Amino acid sequence: MMDLAAVESAGVQLGRELAPRSVVWLEGPLGAGKTTMARAIVRGRGVPELATSPTYGLVHHYEGPRGSVYHVDCYRLRKPDEAADLDWETLLGGDLLLIEWPARAGAWAPKPTLTLSLDHAGDDSRTMDVR
Repeated sequence: MMDLAAVESAGVQLGRELAPRSVVWLEGPLGAGKTTMARAIVRGRGVPELATSPTYGLVHHYEGPRGSVYHVDCYRLRKPDEAADLDWETLLGGDLLLIEWPARAGAWAPKPTLTLSLDHAGDDSRTMDVR
């Protein structure tokens, strides 16, 4: 178990260590810490601006010292075919691609380099499975 500060710390470290062109899937229920983790990974990648949830815009783009970081949130997709409208070629061409709710994109979601599954373990505690 870990608190949200530990989730953030782990995310910053991951952001520093992930290889270029990595695809990270962020899974878990609402409020589990997916966006917190994504924000920390982006910060660890050296992006100076605060990453925010792309729930309504679907994709946020950040520029960091290592290149483009794309953060995709598929939560609002009603069916996987809606993911066809995303410019996956561009998203995969950046330095890093983070995808929240990847299952909602179905076969359109690119294969992950790393999958982080977060879940609630009490009010301020989380579990994280890394695979």
